[in-house]
Amino acid sequence: MASAITAIHRRRGVGFYRCRSCGPCSWSGPIPALLGKEEPETMKKQLFAVSIALLCLGAQTASSQGVKSEACHIALPGITFTRSLNGAAAHAKVEDGRVTLASEARRDMFRDPNDKFSSNTSPLLLAEVDNHKPFTLTAKITPTFLKTYDAGALFIYLKDDLWLKLAMEMDERHKPRMVSVRTIGTSDDNDHDVITEKSIYMKISSDTRIVGFYYSLDQKNWQLVRLFKNDYPASIWVGISAQSPIGEGTSAVFEGISLTPISISDFRLGN
Repeated sequence: MASAITAIHRRRGVGFYRCRSCGPCSWSGPIPALLGKEEPETMKKQLFAVSIALLCLGAQTASSQGVKSEACHIALPGITFTRSLNGAAAHAKVEDGRVTLASEARRDMFRDPNDKFSSNTSPLLLAEVDNHKPFTLTAKITPTFLKTYDAGALFIYLKDDLWLKLAMEMDERHKPRMVSVRTIGTSDDNDHDVITEKSIYMKISSDTRIVGFYYSLDQKNWQLVRLFKNDYPASIWVGISAQSPIGEGTSAVFEGISLTPISISDFRLGN
């Protein structure tokens, strides 16, 4: 707590402080000596001072996890990306309708359910979607696997603690597999089928009521990964990402990216 406050002077066992844990906060007030017997009124001041300091520390922590967002314009035959997170536009190379998206070292999107780790640093290229209407996002993805957890992914994104990810990722046994993550405050983490092919087709589709995640080896036979209730706001963002959580960086190639205003008809078969 000492690092969050600056004591100015003491009077009758009560110090006065100015919070210095976050830039915008300039509130100052009493803080207890925290020694000896205190009168009830002084104890109230103690609790008040500690509460303010904790709130400021919480604000500082939340701010440090903030996502860097900026407008962009990357037009492809099947989609136009208009939002770039964490410098994605600067790390994207477009050639013949393909996007190669690079991730710098130790970039990830994950919020540990044990609250031991949180990262909102992966680059994302996003397009806005009217969630009151059906949509389907598809792409062929070829990740470059250099280190455990390297991946290429499709996303539904609202904010740094509310998003969904479908990825082809290198697991702890160095096997590429399908992975899905749903984050609502904290992230779940689901490992799915091992993938033996170099590339994979992925699909995210919604009929406004539910959202389905799918993958395919041939773009004909689709395998269901997960289904969710679509209880997200009217405006959401969908897009692509690459990550290298513990590595020195990697990249993923995205081909045939398509965002259409229709949904699949069979949410079990993915067609």
